[in-house]
Amino acid sequence: MSAASRLPPGGRCRPCSLFQWTLPVAQGELGESGECGGHWTGAAQLVFTLPACVWVDRKGAQLLNGMTWSCPLQRLAVSPAGAPSLATEAEVSTLDEDEYAGDSSDEEDIRNTVGNVPLEWYADFPHVGYDLDGRRIYKPLRTRDELDQFLDKMDDPDYWRTVQDRATGWDVRLTDEQVALVQRLQRGQFGDVGFDPYELAVDFFSGDIMIHPVTNRPADKRSFIPSLVEKEKVSRMVHAIKMGWIQPRRPRDQTPSYYDLWAQEDPNAVLGRHKMHVPAPKLALPGHAESYNPPPEYLPSEEERLAWEQQEPSERKLNFLPQKFASLRAVPAYGRFIQERFERCLDLYLCPRQRRMRVNVDPEDLIPKLPRPRDLQPFPTCQALVYKGHSDLVRSFSVSPGGQWLASGSDDGSVRLWEVATARCMRTVPVGAVVRSVAWNPNSAVCLVAVAVDDAVLLLNPALGDRLAAGSTDQLLSAFSPPEEPALQPAQWLDASEEQRQHGLRLRISHGKPVMQVTWHGRGDYLAVVLAAPGHTQVLIHQLSRRRSQSPFRRSHGQVQRVLFHPSRPFLLVASQRSVRLYHLLRQELTKKLMPNCKWVSSLAVHPAGDNVICGSYDSKLVWFDLDLSTRPYKVLRHHKKALRAVAFHPRYPLFASGSDDGSVIVCHGMVYNDLLQNPLLVPVKVLKGHGLARGLGVLDVAFHPTQPWLFSSGADGTIRLFT
Repeated sequence: MSAASRLPPGGRCRPCSLFQWTLPVAQGELGESGECGGHWTGAAQLVFTLPACVWVDRKGAQLLNGMTWSCPLQRLAVSPAGAPSLATEAEVSTLDEDEYAGDSSDEEDIRNTVGNVPLEWYADFPHVGYDLDGRRIYKPLRTRDELDQFLDKMDDPDYWRTVQDRATGWDVRLTDEQVALVQRLQRGQFGDVGFDPYELAVDFFSGDIMIHPVTNRPADKRSFIPSLVEKEKVSRMVHAIKMGWIQPRRPRDQTPSYYDLWAQEDPNAVLGRHKMHVPAPKLALPGHAESYNPPPEYLPSEEERLAWEQQEPSERKLNFLPQKFASLRAVPAYGRFIQERFERCLDLYLCPRQRRMRVNVDPEDLIPKLPRPRDLQPFPTCQALVYKGHSDLVRSFSVSPGGQWLASGSDDGSVRLWEVATARCMRTVPVGAVVRSVAWNPNSAVCLVAVAVDDAVLLLNPALGDRLAAGSTDQLLSAFSPPEEPALQPAQWLDASEEQRQHGLRLRISHGKPVMQVTWHGRGDYLAVVLAAPGHTQVLIHQLSRRRSQSPFRRSHGQVQRVLFHPSRPFLLVASQRSVRLYHLLRQELTKKLMPNCKWVSSLAVHPAGDNVICGSYDSKLVWFDLDLSTRPYKVLRHHKKALRAVAFHPRYPLFASGSDDGSVIVCHGMVYNDLLQNPLLVPVKVLKGHGLARGLGVLDVAFHPTQPWLFSSGADGTIRLFT
């Protein structure tokens, strides 16, 4: 279009199609105005040839008579005075009606022609690509911050339908048809509104028989002349049949094939082809007991019926009771029919299918070579004495270091002191509550017995044996002078009154929580207690000479069952329900954690050498640990039938024992060698019985004599027994 071409009163310039204008007044008033001034020429472009011209520079700013206007891509209107202005929406809608009436796809100058080049490569450039003529497509100016965008979002009701064209960088406002198209695609529908995916299908060929053919094409000549190719093929097949190369198909046998499930004698049978086949088990043939009218000797009596009902199902000879009926019509349906059929199916598919050659090994060779018990003597074999006097079960007892005296505590609320050799009760000290634990001081120079009663530990001076030792013990306790500023302690030390001193009580350590166990250190100055309370204060350590108490742990690792001092090293063993922890008292750190693999640990004992530990559990296991070997059990012994209540090592002999709720005490030989390459030898040598069962409890505590191969045990029958 030349510069002298005539333009309509309102529209778009054909060559550039960039700018629009409107003439709000009649055309005659402007004369021959409204001509396009051409395209980009040098630094500016002449858009309209009017009395006052509009110039556009390359940066997109419009200049008119020295005045700066907005971006040229916005639509311009030309007033009668020649000043451009933005067109209104109504005017723009009228201009867009015939906007692309004569355009072709090759004339779209805004289309970005960069192809598959990533648009991220243009991130640092002012343009975003090139149009068909090679001109740059500039990015819009993005000078608005997030606050301005948010305000536009609040003010503009059509902000939600505005998207950014990645190819040009401009914001495009979607029409209602485009929004509807996007919503249909999001719902998984078809893009075309008029498309019906459920309309009835129209068959291309009709199912009706037609009179006229589909085509009137005449038949080929080959349709009525024999084919020479087919003739040659048939002749070849006839020759092959004559030569016997092609055999006719044998007729398929329609009768079902059955085979004997139990056949193994015939080597040609289906299952007999396997050399090591094991036939499925056969059902036992019914006998007279299965008859509906059995002989009288097969009918059970009333006593036999009751005995059959009390037996376990696996121990019964017959899984039914024979019955007699008058006729076969009176026999009811068998109640265990489905169950027996199911068990029969299990027998069929779970039975072994192959026979394996058994290794010919003498069963005697599989048994470990253990020494004979007579070669491992001495050990306790028979009951020698019974210490009677308690009226309720005896939970705990302790033997003096010299082995001459015995202290026992019972649920009858008393502590009894016995002479070991004669079983004579020397003294009875009433404590008024259940005695949970009794421990004699292992130091022979100190004559003290610690008794756990309710929430306190009582320190008794039995005043038996050497009077000098008993007197020096009282002097040692009375020589204590309390500090001027007493420290805050988890336990309270109280002196006994004169009346209590008559019964032998010297000190009372109150804890405020029930005490479950008390045990002494080997030197006799420290004792540890276990409290039945949650938290880190379950274990407390008391020092007798300074009357100090401390809680060694900062946090709890479960309910503590037992604690023990190591006999020769500064270790403390703490047994919880599922583990045994070994703590170093000087370094104040955890040394080892033993995992006994038991449900609930009940008792604990340490070998006199200190390298081996045994623990009993309520699931009838005795676990032996070798501390130098592993934190896992070296050996697990399951000799008892019920829960283990106590375990003990002998101080001098290679013996250890365990007491259980089945009323028995098992003595085992446990030899520990100095050679680290030789494993300990564990041999059970004797089962000692004698305690009666009461309230489901049997033996509650066991302990060895300090010097002799004797064993003490206390039980729920209220007695203490000595086995020698």
